[in-house]
Amino acid sequence: MLGAIHFGVLAACFVLFVPMAMAGWHLSRHKMLFFSGALFISLAVCVHLTPYFPSVSDIVASVSSVVVYDHRVSCINEVNQIVWDVKPRQNTEAAAVLRRNSNNGSKLDYFDKNWDWVKSRKVLSCEFQKLDKFDVSELLNGSWVVVAGDSQARFVALSLLNLVLGSGSEAMGSVKDELFKRHSDYSVVVKEIGMKLDFVWAPYEKDLDDLVVSYKKSNKFPDVVIMGSGLWHMLHVNNASDFGFQLKELRSHVESLVPVTTKGGSVSGRSMHMFWIGMPVLINGMLNTDEKKEKMSDTVWHEYDRSLGESKILRQMGGPLILLDVQSFTWNCGPQCTLDGMHYDSAVYDAAVHVMLNALLIESHQTL
Repeated sequence: MLGAIHFGVLAACFVLFVPMAMAGWHLSRHKMLFFSGALFISLAVCVHLTPYFPSVSDIVASVSSVVVYDHRVSCINEVNQIVWDVKPRQNTEAAAVLRRNSNNGSKLDYFDKNWDWVKSRKVLSCEFQKLDKFDVSELLNGSWVVVAGDSQARFVALSLLNLVLGSGSEAMGSVKDELFKRHSDYSVVVKEIGMKLDFVWAPYEKDLDDLVVSYKKSNKFPDVVIMGSGLWHMLHVNNASDFGFQLKELRSHVESLVPVTTKGGSVSGRSMHMFWIGMPVLINGMLNTDEKKEKMSDTVWHEYDRSLGESKILRQMGGPLILLDVQSFTWNCGPQCTLDGMHYDSAVYDAAVHVMLNALLIESHQTL
């Protein structure tokens, strides 16, 4: 090794000084050209010498990895930064047609709801994109996806399947009928891309915890897990401290499944990608029962939100799960996007799905 270094240094000196001496002799009247030539040759020599000095190579590699890692972390932190443009439809006749042709026609049809990522420099550098059916099929090809939780999770599952199968497809008709059977599980295989999606009705945190433990016991693990809860606990248990305790239990089991990044930068563990569906903003005056209005007040909602943060289950708090920030989506979409103050227009859940897919691209180091 030492002989190789000596030989490399000798060769470098020859490559550097001989051309520079010749250039100095012939180009003494053109000092700018001489300086440019000397600089170019010096840089070339540095490039050729780098492999002979492992410490230099390590420094260059480590700096590169830090830059890539920081960019990835930064983009994960920015992926929920979206803005909404909600405005009345200009053509009221078109809205009337929508209401006539839809079994779920409602006041929601009066508004156009469009969203996009904010145009800040940080967000633009991440190159987030709304994916189409082809992109999603490529990204999720051969994947096992699990969506687990309450009705909010069910709507997320519906939006994801809309994207994979096509919202106007014949297959989506039967999916909607089966997926929205009250308080039940649902499973579908998209044969064209070999993707399996399971929806698991798991309205309580203990249900989610049991689900995670079952994967560990069976030694069978999904590729993507999207989960969320809170609303049922708020309504039927109404104890934010207990909610926080249950989330900490869930976190401890989730942490045993997700990959762990070592000090050297290598990743150990299973390649599972896990997301948390945030609770929506609740508009108390629009809730459809007196019990909901009493138990799901703004004060209680904030207590539950605080318990979520204190549980440290979210990546932004040092935990394992990437947040799909339904809270900010529903807040910014506003009351025009909900009928009952709890469940929101499909555009909200579409946004959550696109945020999840972009985060998945970052986490899996893929590009489309």
